[in-house]
Amino acid sequence: MAEIVNLRQARKNKLRAEKERAADANRAKFGRGKAERQAAEKQAGRDAKHLDLHKRQSQDDQ
Repeated sequence: MAEIVNLRQARKNKLRAEKERAADANRAKFGRGKAERQAAEKQAGRDAKHLDLHKRQSQDDQ
């Protein structure tokens, strides 16, 4: 005999599994740890400072 399945519960379980797969994809796409975020911010600051130091000044600025 076949196993009796509650269709309402099966539908909810399927929806939960789909949401979990989407959450995993988002974690891989957007998720970064605190150390990674801080390192990226520090690097962005260094890059901006480096770029500012190499800007040429126009005659009006002097």
